[in-house]
Amino acid sequence: MWWLKSKALYFLLAFYFVFNFSATAQRVIDEGNRPPLKDRIYYGGNFGMSFGTITFIDVSPLVGAMVTNRLSGGVGGTYQYFNDRRFIGGNSSLYGARVFSRYNVFPNVFAHAEYENLNFDLYNPSSDRFERSWVPGFLIGGGYFTPFGQRGGANFTFLYNLLYDVRRSPYNEPFVIRFGFVL
Repeated sequence: MWWLKSKALYFLLAFYFVFNFSATAQRVIDEGNRPPLKDRIYYGGNFGMSFGTITFIDVSPLVGAMVTNRLSGGVGGTYQYFNDRRFIGGNSSLYGARVFSRYNVFPNVFAHAEYENLNFDLYNPSSDRFERSWVPGFLIGGGYFTPFGQRGGANFTFLYNLLYDVRRSPYNEPFVIRFGFVL
């Protein structure tokens, strides 16, 4: 039962960390006196890596713009490299692009919709080999924004891929969880 108490403690600490931040970094757009585009643009994305027997590198930048106080949209790219040293030829890469829209339901809670198209090696049973293919995804869900500083923050996003196909998707399941930063 000690593990149950430690999980509860971690949950409470995470809950406190997430909800203890104020919304000082939320951008506010004066609808009557709209600021120039350069003041409404934000940059960010995800970056991850691990090294060892399995090497994984993920670089997924994005750029977006606030349209109103609650609505923003943007574009992003993705590149992932994977190498499994246990197998000969166990390396591959994935790349693609996405377009997204976010709507702030509450100051730090947002709804998210995105269309992505990813290119990677897929097994073709008719030719008995791997071939590169483009696979679309339409992801919807929501997330939480934790501000820090004047403009930046961290995003935690939980999405569901409506176009998930168990044979063609690069994801193991239709649920996609992301953690990233914006400036």
